[in-house]
Amino acid sequence: MNQYGNAVLTRSWRRGRGLAPGSELRHRPNPGRHSRRRDLHMLVGGLLAILLASCGKPPQPVSTQPSLTVTVGTLEQVDLVRDIDAAGSVRAWEEMSLGVELTGVRVAEVRVEVGDAVRKGDVLVQLDRRTMEAELRQHEAMVAQALANEVLARANGERARAMRERKLMAAGDIEQMIASERVAEAAVLNARAALASAKLRLEFTSLRAPDDGLISARSVQPGQVIGAGAELLRLIRQGRLEWRAELPESDFLQLAVGARVAVASPAGDVEGRVRALSPSLDAVSRTGIAYVDLPQPGALIAGMFAAGRIHLAATAATMLPSAAIVERDGYRYAFVLDADDIARQRRVEVGQVSGARIEVLAGISADDRVVVRGAAFLSDGDRVRVVADDASATES
Repeated sequence: MNQYGNAVLTRSWRRGRGLAPGSELRHRPNPGRHSRRRDLHMLVGGLLAILLASCGKPPQPVSTQPSLTVTVGTLEQVDLVRDIDAAGSVRAWEEMSLGVELTGVRVAEVRVEVGDAVRKGDVLVQLDRRTMEAELRQHEAMVAQALANEVLARANGERARAMRERKLMAAGDIEQMIASERVAEAAVLNARAALASAKLRLEFTSLRAPDDGLISARSVQPGQVIGAGAELLRLIRQGRLEWRAELPESDFLQLAVGARVAVASPAGDVEGRVRALSPSLDAVSRTGIAYVDLPQPGALIAGMFAAGRIHLAATAATMLPSAAIVERDGYRYAFVLDADDIARQRRVEVGQVSGARIEVLAGISADDRVVVRGAAFLSDGDRVRVVADDASATES
């Protein structure tokens, strides 16, 4: 491009920038830069003015119009039956180990199976009686012989006393005959005692139920030769079961004998009562055992593990409908209305649940108006509209 063309372009550019002909750009201040500084100063000043104006104003409610329709209630004083949840095992009230006093005798017959109900005196196991019957007959014969010897000795003693009066026999012979009478009487007593022992041994060949109950175990078979003291059967006395609940120290100290208990079973809860409490706590686990009698165990059987609930004596408690309590972030809250019907969130401490109500331990006073229906949809600061309890609490 020639010199003339360059001059034309320069003049055009100067006119577009608002410069007079002949002026130099490098000696003139930049108007765009000053404009940007002015705008920044105005923005900062505006923000400071807004901030200073807001510092002196009181907080305003989040909402000025009712956002929800709710019902309210207050704390109620009720008699609450407190419960303690526990777990334990089902055991036999008394389980008896049954055996016989004989040894080296063969089993002739076993008359029961596991699970059979037996009555007191029923024959459960029959041993071979032949040896014992033979011994019994032998001792009966010995008693008869001893009685005959006693009759003869008594007759000799009477003759000896008569001869002593007449002095027809030496005194030594007379005393010997009288002493023989005493020996014969002792022999009769000894024979009768041996006979009684033989009868008892014969009775031992029949193992009888010592009480009503259920057969829980069997370890004997026909033809087996048994030893003295060996366990043949196990009997749950009277068929009674009990639930043995293990409880920590804090719960155990609240119990009393006679407390009602509900034990869970596959066929529904089984009712029982605390029969006894362990006199001491376990030194390691610090737990105590409650022995709960189960008169009607139903589907429960010995050896089962079961959960249960022990009912304590009724005490006064403050309660609210469970719908009034909401859980958020792992804590429980209730909403209390102020004079302007604005909901204020309060953290509460709750206790036992009873039906549709829950115990409130802390966080709410007796004169507070607590939101019952609609609490789950509220936030702190919401304005609400209160309706009667039978109205439908829905969002406006």
